[in-house]
Amino acid sequence: MRVLLIEDHKPLIRALRQGLEEEGFAVDVATDGAEGDFKARTAEYDVIILDLMLPKIDGLALLQRWRKDGITTHILVLTARGSMEDKVKGLDLGADDYMTKPFELDELLARLRALIRRGHQIKSPLIRVYDLEIDTASRTVKRGGQHIHLTPREYALLEFLAFHRGQIATRSMIWEHLYDDRDETTSNVVDVYIRYLRNKIDKGFDPPLILTRWGEGYMLRGDDES
Repeated sequence: MRVLLIEDHKPLIRALRQGLEEEGFAVDVATDGAEGDFKARTAEYDVIILDLMLPKIDGLALLQRWRKDGITTHILVLTARGSMEDKVKGLDLGADDYMTKPFELDELLARLRALIRRGHQIKSPLIRVYDLEIDTASRTVKRGGQHIHLTPREYALLEFLAFHRGQIATRSMIWEHLYDDRDETTSNVVDVYIRYLRNKIDKGFDPPLILTRWGEGYMLRGDDES
């Protein structure tokens, strides 16, 4: 999933980017409010992590502008301003969640996963597709009761397809959600990772779950797919 981190403290940026990328997130970074505003309006993100105390435009002003302009991306506020008044104001202006610094990375990751599930109207961390089980909390996958090892990028692709089960995901949709603005790989890498996934998820199992819609994209088999 693709995340926009708007934060001006460079050591925290490095630590958060590393932790998020190790979990398979694609991470874009903005170091001030103006840059964050531009990126939030020009790319599609699953979650925005927003500091409140930012140069140029503060986080509360960004929140207010985005919600006024109809930007519905889930926003997790991450700030040192932990008073009840600040929390209430942030939530009232449209934040979906609020964490104060210092924080534990594991809790942040859990909150991000919950926001992403909420965005796809999925409450349970366990997604079942035929005999495939995807545990979005532990990021583990089984098929037919067998554990399947996936790399972070392979898992991110499978999870994305699962969130859109029964719907066609175009290559551009997949690219936008799995790759950040520093990635210089070409778009055919999507086809490469689909092939990797098929070898792990579908090979030796029936029915095949990862389907190709020629000229359109890929999808994870829905209940009505013959």
